[in-house]
Amino acid sequence: MSTLSETAEYPPPGAYAAATIGDAMERFGIARGISPLWAGAVVSGPAATVLTRPGDNKGVHAAFEVIRAGEILVVDGGSDDTRALIGELVAEKAKALGVAGIVLDGAARDAVELREVGVPVFARSVTPAGPWKTGPYRLGETVALGGVPVAPGDWVVGDADGVAVVPRERIAEVTAAADELVRGEAERRAANRALTPRG
Repeated sequence: MSTLSETAEYPPPGAYAAATIGDAMERFGIARGISPLWAGAVVSGPAATVLTRPGDNKGVHAAFEVIRAGEILVVDGGSDDTRALIGELVAEKAKALGVAGIVLDGAARDAVELREVGVPVFARSVTPAGPWKTGPYRLGETVALGGVPVAPGDWVVGDADGVAVVPRERIAEVTAAADELVRGEAERRAANRALTPRG
């Protein structure tokens, strides 16, 4: 399941806004309906993927046996909102293993405790209902996240606006486009600040 590439470079959390990355990809690659579970959560790094039966987190626990520090656990839970795939205890395990964040196309629980643990968590919804733990699941395959395909090693960027996904082979291209957008936005901000009211 190892996905880290020796050639791909993943910018650190906060280096690029998810909105900027979406603009740099012509508004593609934005996961629909996936939001941070606590204010200030940001992620940036390579995806480690899990496909699981909706409402079942056996695959999440299996992923922790092989995931590497710095990777982001991306779970395709079929957009199910009836059972939480992770909660406080799973987040504590992720933190101990150096997991950079958890992004779920599914539900989570223990929202207050997740913030206290400090692992960035993004999900479709919150529910107090716990998960099944029987499987089946798949690790390291291309999955769906809010309608966006995510392959192992793809760049995942998340912040207050949501989550964007960049194919690993396009990271350099997209960051160059994002840099150009950031420069243009800075110029427009300066122009805005120079405006004065008409009297």
